[in-house]
Amino acid sequence: MQLSSTEIRRQVEALGPWFHNMELMGVATAPNHFLGNYPYIKWRKFADAIPADLSGMTVLDIGCNAGFYSIEMKRRGADRVLGIDFDAGYLAQARFAADVADCDIEFRLLSVYDVGALKEKFDVILFMGVLYHLRHPLLALDLIREHVAKDLLIFQSMQRGSTDEAQVEQNYDFWQRELFDRPEFPKMHFIEHRYSDDPTNWWIPNRACTEAMLRSSGFEILSHPEEEVYLCRAAQAPAGEGAVYPARGFAND
Repeated sequence: MQLSSTEIRRQVEALGPWFHNMELMGVATAPNHFLGNYPYIKWRKFADAIPADLSGMTVLDIGCNAGFYSIEMKRRGADRVLGIDFDAGYLAQARFAADVADCDIEFRLLSVYDVGALKEKFDVILFMGVLYHLRHPLLALDLIREHVAKDLLIFQSMQRGSTDEAQVEQNYDFWQRELFDRPEFPKMHFIEHRYSDDPTNWWIPNRACTEAMLRSSGFEILSHPEEEVYLCRAAQAPAGEGAVYPARGFAND
């Protein structure tokens, strides 16, 4: 898209407010972001952990917002990038940003809970900054694993509480209560009203909970390149079980 900086600035203002700060031909979309130059400042910390060449691969960006990560995946040569979000305003921003960046990206209005409707699996799934906005976060991870994850999952969630790893046993006696007072035991903090003035911040896990949820939904953690970011691989379901992973998951259709 060939637009003057004046026209881009006008469009950026018309489509605002923006959560993703992006440089569109020299025009910043959210220059006063409370997190700074976000999400670039986070992206630069884990970008090297993602394959530099995504040629021949398909990418699904769940909760794409204004498309920052979708554009970065297309710049790495991905054959197809699909960004989905339930917010039409964010999708309008994403389409505009992709056009200015000259990136051929498809965007659709779709909830994470409806990814099965895509009837397609993707080589790379981006699930960045979405989990804590969901009423049903584990369900979302289960649906991603079952319906759309072919190989890699790039996951990020806000975390609070202990950052220590937890040594979790396979089973606990009913009367064993003290473990729930351990800071490192997997915990999901529930926000009844608002956190950071946002009524959609529902659940905030500690590190151990994040990792346990990923494993429980059938993802093998390959690396932890940034404090909130995990590079995972879709694990195979245990042989002979009817559920995806593990036995407490959803039955296959």
